[in-house]
Amino acid sequence: MTTGYSRSPVLIKGAIIQFSAPLFVPVPNIIAFQYNPESLSRTLEIWKPPNDDSRTKDDPSIENPQLQPQNPEESFNVVLELDATDELENPIAHPQTVISGIADRIAALELLTYPRPAGAAAGLLTGSLSVQASPAPSAAPSDATKARVLPAEPEKVPLVLLFFGPGRIVPVRITTFTVDEQAFNTLLYPIRAKVTVGLKVLDPRGLKAEDTGVYKLAKASYDFTLGQKKALALARNAENAIDALRPFLPF
Repeated sequence: MTTGYSRSPVLIKGAIIQFSAPLFVPVPNIIAFQYNPESLSRTLEIWKPPNDDSRTKDDPSIENPQLQPQNPEESFNVVLELDATDELENPIAHPQTVISGIADRIAALELLTYPRPAGAAAGLLTGSLSVQASPAPSAAPSDATKARVLPAEPEKVPLVLLFFGPGRIVPVRITTFTVDEQAFNTLLYPIRAKVTVGLKVLDPRGLKAEDTGVYKLAKASYDFTLGQKKALALARNAENAIDALRPFLPF
């Protein structure tokens, strides 16, 4: 929607970005926010030593309470507003919205909470070998047959990035997901809703060490955001020092 003011600033939209790497290059699935949330709550959970009476007096966490083995666990809570009103004004250009409203946008976010197989090719290979190894009903499986049966790989949720401007790009996992559907079309698909998403920042040191582009990108994003925090804090300290010395400066 145009504002009629040619000098309106370009608004950067936040997004949740999912990366999948079926081969060598991560392919992004960008779920941009229709409207940036008006507020974003953020929590830092500080590590605390375990309250265990069995610890000895030689425990370093008792001798030095400032020791902390890991960074604080950071989490976000955002409320995303979804509305199909603008697209419904032009139904020819948006036939999907006419039929399903904003259900496709909700589904794209919701699927990020579902685990997926670790690899489709691995699953097919496992399935084919398992079928080949299946013995006849009357025959007992031999040791060679048992060895050919591969265990299924555990499933895991996709790794996603929260992009909220250049100062906040971090790997996250969705921990809570609540949808408040507020209006519906004639087919009872939602056309207006609020989606509350809880996100936990993933420290790359706790991720599985894999030499893939996805995990390298997650680590680079985390380190970049943390480095920017340190740079901003250093700039603030320098400015405070200059303000304190200003009465004694000749200029």
